[in-house]
Amino acid sequence: MNKTTQTKTTTQLETEGYQNFDIFPLTGRIGAEIVGLSLKQTLSDETVQEVRQALIKHKVIFFRQQHLDAREQIAFAQRFGNLTNAHPIIPSLPGYSEIFDFDYGRIENRTNQWHSDVTFIDRPPYASILRAVEIPPVGGDTMWANTVTAYQDLPTPLRILADQLWAVHSNTYTDYPVATVSKSENRQEFEKVFISTEYQTLHPVVCIHPESGERGLLLGAFVRQFKDLSMKESGEILQLLQPYITRPENTVRWRWQEGDIAFWDNRVTQHYGINDFGSQPRRVQRVTLVGDLAIGINGTTSKAIKGDSSTYNKLNQK
Repeated sequence: MNKTTQTKTTTQLETEGYQNFDIFPLTGRIGAEIVGLSLKQTLSDETVQEVRQALIKHKVIFFRQQHLDAREQIAFAQRFGNLTNAHPIIPSLPGYSEIFDFDYGRIENRTNQWHSDVTFIDRPPYASILRAVEIPPVGGDTMWANTVTAYQDLPTPLRILADQLWAVHSNTYTDYPVATVSKSENRQEFEKVFISTEYQTLHPVVCIHPESGERGLLLGAFVRQFKDLSMKESGEILQLLQPYITRPENTVRWRWQEGDIAFWDNRVTQHYGINDFGSQPRRVQRVTLVGDLAIGINGTTSKAIKGDSSTYNKLNQK
């Protein structure tokens, strides 16, 4: 084990269950930093299992200043599942179709909205691993939110309502003509391409985590409407439920340093890239792990309405 010299207080250290690294929770409900583990090395099966255990418990885990290259990032991610191929819109890193390259000096799409990744397909990624390549000296943090504790926070009447709801997730914008009025031409062009192939999927709002058995809320920026409800009713209910996810007590904020790694469970989190760095360079690169159908509390799974994960993956491979 390659221990780092990072200093932590003993009260922060989570002492049970991990033999191959130290782990320090960052908040009371979400997020932990793993210390004493080099991701450049080939990890043992036992270590991989402990990392997975930490991910399930803390929802998002962080590794400071690992300075992985593209091959090492891919090799680490492959220990946890199969990787998706390049996004049909977001450019991939040349020579590495598995890596989505978010170079905000070249692209205008900034992820400053709460979302879980790619929920507009029937099998969204189960996890993502993000590598910090170039970070501004100030700004550009990312936040994550715990959708399990959000569900637990719901008052009983709202929890009963959420248990019965199904939501249509889509990559299209229902208010697109209005939303583009104040946007740059480049941004408008990006969004036109993004919605050129339409995906719609019906997901249960309350999902069962396949490993922990926890119940979490599957909502976020790709929700367009709730089944059997009008657009107006849907919007009002979304505005009622979504804020429980993003309450400060359900969130963690990570201040990036170059070389950092963030690894999050996409099934029970949302995230938000804070757009406060202006024209400063910020570049991060992501790999995503193939997921499965979301499972509702009655055992019913997600259903594709337009397009599905197989179609999406075929587009990715072009």
